[in-house]
Amino acid sequence: MPDDVVAARAAAEEESAFSHPAVEPDATAAYGDHPDQLIDFYAPRGATGSVPLVVVLHGGAWRAPYDRRHITPFAGFLARRGFAVANVEYRRGADVDGDGAGDGAGAVAGRWPDTFDDVSAALDALPALARQALPQADARRTVLTGHSAGGHLALWAASRHVLPVGAPWRVDGPPPLRGVVALAPIADFEVADKLAVCGGAARQLLGGDAHFGERRPYTDPALLLPTGIATTLVQGRTDLVVPEAVAESYADAAAKAGEVVGLTLLEDVGHFPLIDPVADACAVVVEEIAQLAW
Repeated sequence: MPDDVVAARAAAEEESAFSHPAVEPDATAAYGDHPDQLIDFYAPRGATGSVPLVVVLHGGAWRAPYDRRHITPFAGFLARRGFAVANVEYRRGADVDGDGAGDGAGAVAGRWPDTFDDVSAALDALPALARQALPQADARRTVLTGHSAGGHLALWAASRHVLPVGAPWRVDGPPPLRGVVALAPIADFEVADKLAVCGGAARQLLGGDAHFGERRPYTDPALLLPTGIATTLVQGRTDLVVPEAVAESYADAAAKAGEVVGLTLLEDVGHFPLIDPVADACAVVVEEIAQLAW
């Protein structure tokens, strides 16, 4: 397919994904004192009895202009499919140019170590908060999903038990997850950095050139294997934001570590249809989640 056609399709896909109105949650709870330390909860629609809990981590290159609201249509879509949903907010990089444009152009990717502190704290607090906000949510059937930078955070959160000894986020055993479904994740920092994914966001997330190498063993999912957690990656083959090579590299690293990771490659699909409720790719994502959750 010609490059101009791929670019035009990608632009249309992004426009569609961001065209939906935000879906307001049924409840919101704080897991800390910072304004960004919040989790929105969506009750399952049309479901009876206990249902699986899907935890959503939004993308946006870990940059402040992109918050959880852009993924609320996806969260609402999951709730309409009968899942209990927790949509997690976390601290991201500041809008350093101060223009308030929301375009991310002047924002640094991530806050070290706050972004990782928040994801850890949110998931640690989640079982108790979910019991209060969504009594029908069955925490024993929790699936973690995330898109783009959120896909990275989902993979990372599922690997906290294999972090290097002494890491502040390390836990003693595997998290109680049915699995992870990572959507176009920034899953391998070395490959993402070589491809300048999201303007070098992975390097920014770790604090720049001075810290990239030393912090990768604590943060790069491709170095935190095997996890023992059922994991599926869903990736569009015409993704111009996080290219297919990033997901494939993670899957290869998992295989070398003795772990089988599912990799679902979608033809003629870019970055944003994975979280766009009107796109066929989003239905594929929900099916992948359902296969783990039920």
